[in-house]
Amino acid sequence: MSLSENFIGRLSDAIGWVPAWSITATMLVAVAIAAVVFHGVALRILTAAFSRRAIYVQTLLRRTHRLTRVITIFAACALVLQAAPLSEEARSLWSSVLGAALFAIAGWIAISAVHIASDVYLARFRIDVADNLRARKHVTQIRILRRVADTTIVLLSLGAGLMTFESVRQYGVSIFASAGAAGLVLGFAARPVLENLIAGIQIAVTQPIRIDDAVVVEGEWGWIEEITGTYVVIRIWDWRRLVVPLSYFIQNPFTNWTRESSSIIGTVFLHADYTLPVEELRAYLSELVKEQPLWDGKVAVVQVTDATDRTIEIRALVSARTSPDAWDLRCNVREKLVAWIRENRPGSLPQVRSSAIGDERTRANGAIGDVVMENAGDMN
Repeated sequence: MSLSENFIGRLSDAIGWVPAWSITATMLVAVAIAAVVFHGVALRILTAAFSRRAIYVQTLLRRTHRLTRVITIFAACALVLQAAPLSEEARSLWSSVLGAALFAIAGWIAISAVHIASDVYLARFRIDVADNLRARKHVTQIRILRRVADTTIVLLSLGAGLMTFESVRQYGVSIFASAGAAGLVLGFAARPVLENLIAGIQIAVTQPIRIDDAVVVEGEWGWIEEITGTYVVIRIWDWRRLVVPLSYFIQNPFTNWTRESSSIIGTVFLHADYTLPVEELRAYLSELVKEQPLWDGKVAVVQVTDATDRTIEIRALVSARTSPDAWDLRCNVREKLVAWIRENRPGSLPQVRSSAIGDERTRANGAIGDVVMENAGDMN
């Protein structure tokens, strides 16, 4: 008999009138408090030991302090329960509880390892720079795969933990063995979860969208702000948020303006009279974009894209490094072009000519006057 079991036995004889469950609960509470105190002291000692060096160790201790505290409490409770005055039935129940807790802790450790490894890998990439295509590829891929891994680990840990209980294990076996209506119901119920899980893997591998991509979804222009395990958050230009299921981007068409590059071409449409000198407007645009810091120096084009019975449609194309810069550049160019036409060629603004209508009206009024005069002469 070990020293701890001998001590517990003598303590039980001394307070034999106390119920066994009360003694066990008291022991668990006491050992949990002792484990928390021990963990806090040990953490402070380790933090002080690595205060001036090994920054990664400090970060690891800070990010895993809750996990290590739970592990310390679990280990202390597992040791105490071995010597607790429990019946065989109670001991079997506590064994199942400890088994489920062990699987939960193992899942927590796996999730923490995945998060720490992914954060260390992504630390070398920055998406707050102009040329961030490569960074957005890696950030999107790692974040989606991390969420898929989290979901998989949680499901496996939950299933393994529940299977430690005899009743749940038998129920699960009966469900899998039946292969009947219950299996179909469970399959249909799990379809959205599995669909989004598979869609997340497809998006991580093929990457039709990435973090900070400029997209047009359901007629709304915005940027991919967040990709979770079940949905995508799109930041609309007016700060609204469009939440779209993850599977939407696999099953429906959408527009991605920054699929291959973060650079983007902005379009400005104007309507002007036929008398507008397009060459002068084209020369002015070439000088204008040189003064715009948002212009990336690549595209500055003026084209006549349509002609109606009253006006011509002019399209100005200007390029920028990012989609937000392209939006601001479009607004600036549109404002400057309209001001140039108004100040230098006011006659070329859209107008409605009524001279022909006026001539016809004059002739019609003259004819009506002649008829009136003839009728008046006949009456006299």
